[in-house]
Amino acid sequence: MEKRRIGETGVEVTPIMFGTSGLGSMPDTYGYSVDEDRALSTIRAIFDGPVNCLDTSNNYGFGESERRIGAVIRERGGLPPGFAISTKLDRDMETRHFTASRARRSLEESLQRLGVDKIQLLHLHDPEHCVDLKEITGKGGALEEMVKMKEEGLADAIGLAMGKVDMMFDILKQGWPFDTIINHNRYTLLNRNADEMFTWAHEKGIAVFNAAPYASGVLAKGSDKMPLIAYVPASEADLEPVRAIEAACSRHGIATGPAALQFSMQDPRIASTVVGVTKPERVAETIAWAEARISDEAWEELNALPFATDDPEENRDYKPG
Repeated sequence: MEKRRIGETGVEVTPIMFGTSGLGSMPDTYGYSVDEDRALSTIRAIFDGPVNCLDTSNNYGFGESERRIGAVIRERGGLPPGFAISTKLDRDMETRHFTASRARRSLEESLQRLGVDKIQLLHLHDPEHCVDLKEITGKGGALEEMVKMKEEGLADAIGLAMGKVDMMFDILKQGWPFDTIINHNRYTLLNRNADEMFTWAHEKGIAVFNAAPYASGVLAKGSDKMPLIAYVPASEADLEPVRAIEAACSRHGIATGPAALQFSMQDPRIASTVVGVTKPERVAETIAWAEARISDEAWEELNALPFATDDPEENRDYKPG
């Protein structure tokens, strides 16, 4: 796969990176558990494939995602050459405080679990779930601490990763020296909530990573098998736009998964699309979907379908596990 350089950081990423939150086993989010053997096999498949980046976080599975990734890194004698790890600084999961000292501890925990001495892509994660945003954005706060981490050589690139677009956009406009952003579920065939923000970030030279192109799975597995949209149980009315996409894809002889993935990949503003996988066979399937041929006529019909612009997780009952 081609690689795209992230600003002046020296980090390069492929147009796809694999999300590994589910590999930490998060049944409250995904509705199923992932055992150790399956997770390790999936991580090995990622390292053996053409994609050069995976995305994790300090709090995915309360540290289990990073621990499992670290186990495979150690069994291979280190991170594969040219591979980039993206992880995230996280709040104290009990108190929800996110001070500078907590940010520092979060990085130390991640480095220890992963068994590496620095992170290629480091993001501050989910400020919308914290006690006080001023702990993060204020003087001497967590964002200042993350900037120091880059200056100290502990991270090559730094960014912001979260869901809620209005808060995220406000933080971006404060002028922090972000190299990257990650947003999930808000730019898909179903929803364009992040559209304006993606344009703004791209024009500022901030690399955009678009996560969850399948709207948390429904566009990959189908409305009958996975009747959830952005982790929320979907009503029949909610599923109507999904079924319109499925019908359009069927008319053109394609599956919805490749269409949903390529919708994100073909956007010139998006440097990489973050695709969650929890089985080793999904790695090869994702590559095949990225390369599947979709006709101009199919795109014309898909792009003409209506889409939502509101926050798709507005009614989500958020649980971190």
